[in-house]
Amino acid sequence: MSLRVAVAAPFAQNGTRSLRENEFVVALSLDRDWFSPDQAKRLVDVATKEGLLEREEAQLTCTFDPAAVTIPEAFVPDEDLLRERSAFERVLDALVAEGVEKHEAVGAINALQHELGVTIETAAVVYARRQGLDVSELVPVARAALFEAD
Repeated sequence: MSLRVAVAAPFAQNGTRSLRENEFVVALSLDRDWFSPDQAKRLVDVATKEGLLEREEAQLTCTFDPAAVTIPEAFVPDEDLLRERSAFERVLDALVAEGVEKHEAVGAINALQHELGVTIETAAVVYARRQGLDVSELVPVARAALFEAD
């Protein structure tokens, strides 16, 4: 969730869904003082990989409605956002963003993993799909994890 909030902030601040990459970096590093410029660029890479941003040349487009994201007054993102997250973590964050309680989702995913005899990534994707969540971008990751487990 906090990745979505950090990504949404510069777009919400500017009232748009599209920004030049340098505007995004300035908003996070100078305007909000959340990250260094290099860290803000790393956040762009992570958010792009996770499907929250689309990059076309130097232009960034937010793939969700940034105005629909609540940015708490005292919010300061954690530097953990800058690391790549596993498919399980990404699915879990998406489920929580949709209103599923985190502990319930983890329990259900663990039970499904045990029931199906699959990797945690695969179980997370199956669970999310059963909840009506589109996680199609994570299917290849889950499939790869299945074959690595063999």
